[in-house]
Amino acid sequence: MSSDLQRAAAKLLCVGFEGVEPPAEFLTLLRRGVSGIILFARNLRSPTPQHMARLCAKLKDAVDRPLLTSIDHEGGHVVRMRDGFTSIPPMREIGGSNDVDRARQIGETMGRELRAANIDLDFAPVMDVDTNPANPVIGDRSFGADPDLVARMGVAVIEGLQSQHVAACAKHFPGHGDTLQDSHHDLPSLPHDLARLRKIELPPFQAAIRANVASIMTAHVVFRAIDAEHPATMSRRVLDGLLRREFGYDGVIISDDLEMKAIADHYGTEQAIIAGVNAGVDLFLVCHTLEQQNLAIDSLVRAVQSGDVKRERVEEAGRRIDAMIERFHNPPLAASRSA
Repeated sequence: MSSDLQRAAAKLLCVGFEGVEPPAEFLTLLRRGVSGIILFARNLRSPTPQHMARLCAKLKDAVDRPLLTSIDHEGGHVVRMRDGFTSIPPMREIGGSNDVDRARQIGETMGRELRAANIDLDFAPVMDVDTNPANPVIGDRSFGADPDLVARMGVAVIEGLQSQHVAACAKHFPGHGDTLQDSHHDLPSLPHDLARLRKIELPPFQAAIRANVASIMTAHVVFRAIDAEHPATMSRRVLDGLLRREFGYDGVIISDDLEMKAIADHYGTEQAIIAGVNAGVDLFLVCHTLEQQNLAIDSLVRAVQSGDVKRERVEEAGRRIDAMIERFHNPPLAASRSA
């Protein structure tokens, strides 16, 4: 196996681990060449900035290249750290205030505190439009039911985060707000025609693109009017066609976690990563299982060797990741190494 090809394939992964200390096998995985780590509450003995900063420093120091550290820090109930951090209300409350300056200040606060904890990338804000009160997964994570409001408030949070040198991530493209299923547990499908999507779901993401958002996360949702066969994460029509070519987005496209049941129960890691990279995904989240993380790398290597994935597509994804790393990666704060 070509070590260059293995590292090029591994670069397309952002991975997580169980426990408060990275196992030796996980450090070996990092050294295969992965670009990023996603951290959860399960990784913290105490959910404090000091502990997070030390853990991130240890992980960054474990490899001989820049490593992106990332987390879900949206506000409301979707935060991994509380002690020592400003309490951020749900985005619905912020949206209800209709105060763009407040939203920007909240983004700045989140970014400043995450940067002090050695975090480079925040998987926020949610840009889904909350049009379905029965939605089991979005709800008050959204700014509201008005696309213009979601766009304005979301852009303000993006600007606030990125002003503090933390990459933002607009999610979940092209919109998870009207589903009746949670993609953590099932594969949602939406019947809306393109006219509806262009009016409701898509404008907030277009606004995020104009605001130079660092990354956009895909939805594990089938949008039947665009591609009745594949969820957005695996759809060339959604990602390359709509997001890249029509909307002109050239930042990093990140998949939602490939171990969520919407993908794991219907496709599996190997099929999803091959279809996903061909569709336009640059960076894949594989958040939990070492076996699946190594499988993702090995599957991508085999796909390049067989011609199912072009090496140029892998290298293109790698260049986008490198650009985000150059823009937002910071070496660990010296104090966090010795604290």
